[in-house]
Amino acid sequence: MTSQKVAMNNDSTSGDRSVRVVGRRPVDIQKSAGRLLRSSAEKSYDAEVDIDWDSPWVPDKKWLPEHRTSLYGTKIWQRLTPAQRVELGKHEIVSILSFGIYAENFLSSALLRTAARGDLTDDKSLYALTEVGDESRHSTMFARLINKTGIAPYKLPIGTLTFAKILHFIPLGPSVSGATLLIEEILDRGQREAMNDEELQPQLRQLMKIHVLEEARHITFARMELVDGMQSRRRVTRAWHRGVLAVIANLAYPILVNPRVYRSVGIHPVRGFIACQFGPHYRENLQFMSEPMIRFFYEAGMLDGKITGWLWRLSRSLPDDLK
Repeated sequence: MTSQKVAMNNDSTSGDRSVRVVGRRPVDIQKSAGRLLRSSAEKSYDAEVDIDWDSPWVPDKKWLPEHRTSLYGTKIWQRLTPAQRVELGKHEIVSILSFGIYAENFLSSALLRTAARGDLTDDKSLYALTEVGDESRHSTMFARLINKTGIAPYKLPIGTLTFAKILHFIPLGPSVSGATLLIEEILDRGQREAMNDEELQPQLRQLMKIHVLEEARHITFARMELVDGMQSRRRVTRAWHRGVLAVIANLAYPILVNPRVYRSVGIHPVRGFIACQFGPHYRENLQFMSEPMIRFFYEAGMLDGKITGWLWRLSRSLPDDLK
C-alpha cells in the first residue's frame, strides 16, 4: 500500500463537498462537474493495491455494528449465540454488497445515457464517464470482498431483477437522480459510521473508507442533476418523478438485506423477514441511514404532494419532524 493510501484518515473520507448543493438553488453543472473531474484525478483509490487482500480475517472481529444488524433487539436476536450474531452480520454485509453491485450497474447505465445525451466532450459528460469507471472499480472491490468471505453472493429475487431492468427505460430525470441518491446515500451513511468501528474486520473498514471518499463526488453530482431536473420540468412531470422515486424507495429498502441470510443461523427466511420488518429498531435504522438524503429531497421538492408524502411515510424512513 502506498503512503498516500495509508494516510487516508477520517478527515479525508469527508469527500469533496466543495460544490454545495442546495435543494432549490440553481447550479452550474458544467462548472461543478469540472471541479469534480479535478477531484477525481487527485483523490482516487485502487482497491486492488489499497486493501490487503492476502491477510486473513481477524478472529472475533465483526462484520456489522450489532445495532445495525437487521434482527437486533428482536426476540430471535436474544436467542442467538455470539457466534451466530457474528455469522449473521457476515451474511448481511455480503447481501448488502451484492445489492451494491446490482445497484452500481444500474447507476452506470444511467451515467452512460447521461454522457451520450450530452455534448460528448463537455465536463458533465466527461465526469459521467469518469464516474462509470469509479463504479466499475467499486463493484470489483465488493466482489473481491464477497469472494474472500467464501459466501456466495445474494442475487436479487427474479421479480425484483425484472423490475430493476425496467428502470433502465425510465426517462432520465429527477427520479433517476433520486434513485441514485437513494442507493448511494444509504450506503454512505451506514459506512461512515461503520468504518470507524475498530471491532469490524480491517479489510472491510478499508473498503468502506475508499467507497465513502469516492461516493461523496457521486452524491454531489446526483444532487446537482436532481436540482437541475426539478427546476427545468413542468408541474405534472415533477409530480410523476416524485411518485416514481417514492415507489422505488418502498421497493428498495426491504431488499437491502436478502431474507435468505437468515438461513445461515437456522432461521426460516419468512420468519426472519417478518421479525426484521416489525422489529423495534427497523424504523430507527432506516431513519438513521436516510436522514441526510431525505432532508435534501425535502429541500428539492421531492416530497411534495399528498400521494408522495403518503408513500414516503409508508416506507418508514422519514425523520419524525417531516412526517
